[in-house]
Amino acid sequence: MFELLGIPTQALFGQLLLGLINGSFYAILSLGLAIIFGLLNIINFAHGAQYMLGAFFSWVLLAYFGIGYWPALIIVPIIVGAFGIVLERTMISRLYHLDHLYGLLLTFGLALIIQGLVRNQYGISGLPYAIPPQLAGGQNLGFMFLPNYRGWVVVASLVVCLATWFVIEKTRLGAYLRAATENPTLVGAFGINVPRMIMLTYGFGVALAAFAGVLAAPVYSVNPNMGADLIIVVFAVVVIGGMGSILGSIVTGFGLGIIEGLTKVFYPEASSVIIFVIMAIVLLVKPAGLFGKAA
Repeated sequence: MFELLGIPTQALFGQLLLGLINGSFYAILSLGLAIIFGLLNIINFAHGAQYMLGAFFSWVLLAYFGIGYWPALIIVPIIVGAFGIVLERTMISRLYHLDHLYGLLLTFGLALIIQGLVRNQYGISGLPYAIPPQLAGGQNLGFMFLPNYRGWVVVASLVVCLATWFVIEKTRLGAYLRAATENPTLVGAFGINVPRMIMLTYGFGVALAAFAGVLAAPVYSVNPNMGADLIIVVFAVVVIGGMGSILGSIVTGFGLGIIEGLTKVFYPEASSVIIFVIMAIVLLVKPAGLFGKAA
């Protein structure tokens, strides 16, 4: 077995793969957070719970209705996104003109309620979700063994993230969304239904979290705490990339996942705090984040 800097290459590339897997979920979740904050000015602390709902709904569809993984990739984001729209219309829309703290407290409370309901119904033990047969097995690349499903997660996450960035930054719809956050009155004067646009934007951000939950179901055990364990790290990713920066969320999510994977190889004791150390350094040097713009 070959070695690089005293580390077996198989172990090194294995940790890089795990870092890419984690980075894929960091990127999708931080992207949803960046969209909601950048376009709606709401700090959505319920994002982790909505990610968990994506995993649980995919499990429920399979266990109770026999609906497998591939249909769940489409059905679950629609269901959870619709749930997000209901929350936006009934609760969150009342907070747009208030301080960010009110939105944070509301969504934090919603996260606790959602997690509590799922915990009471299914307990805290993990529920297994099988890898779809089409993605079972793996590929021997010589220097490492690549499981097919984990490779799929990285590719699917990258495609979804880049497609979302393209729509928001390079299309007319994205221009309308950005304009509506800057001057909703002027945009409304052109006949565009701004409240509906905001509602659908929040629903889309929540659907991204649910999509990540479906992707995560075969990788991690489906349990009520899976979102709570991840959301703090994802918020750190958003802060490092720049609050509201779409490109910053994508680049930082994948990049920090790789850095975290490498840290587990060379200095395992620091792997759980490396992202927060980077966040502290970035905030000291550039408070707006790597890709953020100063207010």
